[in-house]
Amino acid sequence: MIDNRDYFFDLQLMMQKRDVVLTAVFSSLAALILIGGIGAACYFFHKRRRKREDDDEEAMDGPSAKIEATTEKKSKLNGFLSLKTPLISTKTLGAQLETTGSPQAKSPAGSSSGAIPAEARTPTAPNKALQNVKGDHPSMQFLQNRSVSLVDMYIDNSEPSENVGQIHFSLEYDFQNTTLILRIIQGKELPAKDLSGTSDPYVRVTLLPDKKHRLETKIKRRTLNPRWNETFYFEGFPIQKLQSRVLHLHVFDYDRFSRDDSIGEVFLPLCQVDLSEKPSFWKALKPPAKDKCGELLTSLCYHPRDLSEKPILTLSLLKARNLKAKDINGKSDPYVKVWLQFGDKRIEKRKTAIFKCTLNPVFNETFSFNVPWEKIRECSLDVMVMDFDNIGRNELIGRILLAGKNGSGATETKHWQDMITKPRQTIVQWHRLKPE
Repeated sequence: MIDNRDYFFDLQLMMQKRDVVLTAVFSSLAALILIGGIGAACYFFHKRRRKREDDDEEAMDGPSAKIEATTEKKSKLNGFLSLKTPLISTKTLGAQLETTGSPQAKSPAGSSSGAIPAEARTPTAPNKALQNVKGDHPSMQFLQNRSVSLVDMYIDNSEPSENVGQIHFSLEYDFQNTTLILRIIQGKELPAKDLSGTSDPYVRVTLLPDKKHRLETKIKRRTLNPRWNETFYFEGFPIQKLQSRVLHLHVFDYDRFSRDDSIGEVFLPLCQVDLSEKPSFWKALKPPAKDKCGELLTSLCYHPRDLSEKPILTLSLLKARNLKAKDINGKSDPYVKVWLQFGDKRIEKRKTAIFKCTLNPVFNETFSFNVPWEKIRECSLDVMVMDFDNIGRNELIGRILLAGKNGSGATETKHWQDMITKPRQTIVQWHRLKPE
C-alpha cells in the first residue's frame, strides 16, 4: 500500500514537471513567433516607406531624371564619380579653356563613360535662341517668376564666418539641346587639412533637390590652389525646369584612410542666373556647419515712433532647416522660445507653436516688443530652438543671440546693426544655430 502511494505521488510530481516544461516551451515559441511577426512587420513597413520615398523623389525629379536600374551602379576611380547615364555626363577641359573658353574634343582617361564629345555638345552654327535673347526670353523670366521658397531655402547672403577659400566656375546653357554646361575651373586659398600643410581637394556636384545623383571632379594632390578644368553636362533640363534647381558645389579634402574632410560649399539657385550671358563666378566657400544644429530664417524690423506712440521691435521667425534630430525616430518636435534681454536681465518671453516630427518646420510667427530708441543698442534677443518632450525636460537644439554688440556671431551682430541703420525696413537673414 505504501509502495502504491509513493508511485502515485512520483507520477503526479512528474506530470507537474511535464506541465511546467510544456508551458515554458510553448511560451518561448509564442514569444519567438511574436518577435518574428513584429520584425517582419517592421521590415515590410520600412521597405514600403522607402519605396514611397523613392517614388516621391522620382515624381519630384520628373521622368528625365530617372535612371535604369542597370545604370545606377557607381564606380569611383581616382576620386571621380562615374554615373553611367545619358542624363549627366562629364568631361575634363583641356588647355583651350583658358584661351578659347571651349572644351577639347577628346576626353582624357578617367572621365565618365557617359561623357559626350565636345563636337556633339557645341553647335557648329550660332544658336538661334541665343541670337534673339530679349527681355521676354525664358532665361530672363527667372528673375520675374522665380520660386521664392526655393531661394529662401538655399540662399545665404551673409559673409563667411571664416575664410575657407574660393571657387571659380562658369555656367552655360545650350538651348537647342536643353543642356546645362558647368565648368569647374579652379580653387584658391583653400585651408590645409593634412599634416603636410596642404590638401587633396576635389569638388562634388549636385543639382538640388536631387541628392541621389552626384558627380565629382578629379583629386588634385598636395595643393591649396587646385586647377580642375573640368566640365559637366546636365542633359534633358528644359530652361523652365532649371528654375526649380539649386547648384551645389561642395569641396572636400580626400583622405585615403579616413573620412574625407569637408572644406566648404556653395549654393547657387539657378533661378537667379541669366544663363544666356554665359556667366562666370568667383564664389567664397561657406565653411561646413561644425555643430550641425541646423539653421533658422529670421527677420528684424525696428519702428521708431513719435512721442505719442511706442517704438516697436519686431522679430519674425519664418522657418528652420536641417535641424538636429533629438528623438529616436530621427526627428524632433521643434518650437522656438525667445527672451528679450536688457544686459543680462531677462525682461519678456515668447514662444511659437510646437511642430511634431519634423526637421524643417515653417513657423511664420511674429513677436513685437516695446523697446525705446535709447535702449535699442543695449538690448538683445536670445532665440532658442527647442525640442518638445512629453516625458522629461525639453532639449535645446540650438540658439542664436541677436544683439548689436555681443551677438553670438558676426552674422547675428550684422543683422542687428542693419536693422538699426535701416529703420522701418524688414531685414531677413539665415543664421546657423549654435549648440550653446
